[in-house]
Amino acid sequence: MGCVAALMTSAGTGAIATIQIFGESSKALLAKVFRPAGTKSATFKTGQVLIGTITDGHKTIDQVTIGCEGPATSAIHCHGNPLIVEMIMQRLQNGGATLLTAEQLRTEILTAQGSNNSIVIEAKLAQLKAKTLEGTKIIANQIDAGLSKRARDWIENIEETPLDEIKTEAVRILQVSQAAKLMIYGGTAVLTGPPNSGKSTLLNCLAGRQKAIVTDVKGTTRDWIEARCQIDGLSLTLIDTAGLEDGLGGPRNTIEEIAQKKTAEILKEADLILLVLDNSQLKQELHDRFGKMLAARKVITVLNKSDLPTRLDSRRLPDDLSNTVRVSAKDRIGIEELKQKIQQISGVSNMDPKESICFTRRQENLLEQLANAQSKQQAVSIITKLLNGHLCV
Repeated sequence: MGCVAALMTSAGTGAIATIQIFGESSKALLAKVFRPAGTKSATFKTGQVLIGTITDGHKTIDQVTIGCEGPATSAIHCHGNPLIVEMIMQRLQNGGATLLTAEQLRTEILTAQGSNNSIVIEAKLAQLKAKTLEGTKIIANQIDAGLSKRARDWIENIEETPLDEIKTEAVRILQVSQAAKLMIYGGTAVLTGPPNSGKSTLLNCLAGRQKAIVTDVKGTTRDWIEARCQIDGLSLTLIDTAGLEDGLGGPRNTIEEIAQKKTAEILKEADLILLVLDNSQLKQELHDRFGKMLAARKVITVLNKSDLPTRLDSRRLPDDLSNTVRVSAKDRIGIEELKQKIQQISGVSNMDPKESICFTRRQENLLEQLANAQSKQQAVSIITKLLNGHLCV
C-alpha cells in the first residue's frame, strides 16, 4: 500500500481541521512535508505528538501538530481555514498521497486491519453516523451477531435449510430494518394541515424551542421550517409546511401556489406525517388532491387546540386519518401521548436491538435479490456478496 489522505473534519471554516494519513509510505511522506520545531529531526514513533510546520519547499503553509497514532497512521491537526486545508491536501497529493473521502479512508483502514467481512466494515462505518444511542447499539449488534451471523448461518446450513425459509427471513429482515434505520439515521416528520391549525406552535413544542413564528394571522407560514426532535430512541427532523388550502385558484406562480407545491414535494419524501387539525372548528375539509397524498401513508391526525371546546367530529374522518391524538400545543397537553403515537407508528417502540437488520443500500439490494432467488446456488452467490462484496463508499 502506498499512502492515502483524507480530511476527517467537516468542510468549511473551523478553528481546527484534522487530516488523516494512512499507508506504508505515510511516515516517508510526512518526513518530506513536515519540519519539526527545534533542531531535532522527527522520528514519527507511535504515540508521539510533534509540533512544527507543513512546508512546500522553502514556503511554510501552516503551523501544525501531528499525532502518530500507529505504525501506518498519523493525523495532522492544522488551522481550520479552508484555504490552508486545501493547500496541505494539495501538498500531500503532490508528495504521492491519494486523496480520499473520510469514509473511504476509514474503509481502507478497516480492511487493512484484517476485516474481510463487508457487513462488519459497514457496521463500523455506520456507527459514526448513528443519530441515537439506541441506533448505535443496533449497529454494534450486527458486527458479531445480527445480520453478520445470520448470513454466516445461511451459508453453513444451506444444504438442510429450505430456500423458501431463507427467502421468508430475508423479507422479514427488510421489513424490520425500516424502523431500525429511523433509529440509526433519523427520519423526517412533516407537519401539515389547514392554515392556522397550530402547526408552528406544535413544532416549537416538540422541538423544545422557538423555531417558527406563531401568530393568529391565517397562513403565516409560507415557507418551510426545520427543527430537530429527539423522542427516546428516535431522531426526527420536523418540517413545518405551508397550510394546505382548499384550492389553488388565482394567478399561477404566486407565493402561495409555490409554497403549496413545495409542501406537496416534502410530503412525498416524509417518513411520517402529522396532520394537524383545529379541534375547535366545526368543519375542516382537505382538498381531494391532498387527501390522495395522505392515503396509505403513516399519518397521525393531531387534533390540536383541545383546550378549547370541541367542535370537530373526528368520527367523520376517513379511515386513513383515523389514528388520532388530542393535544393543546399551546398548553403542552397531550404531547407525551403524541410522542408515544409517533414511536408506535414509526415501528420503533418495540424494536429489539438484537434483531438482524440491513442498514446500507448495498445490503438492502442484496436482500431484495435473496428474497427473489430461484435456486440455492443463486442464494449462495447473493449471501457471499453480502458477506464479502465490494463496498460502495
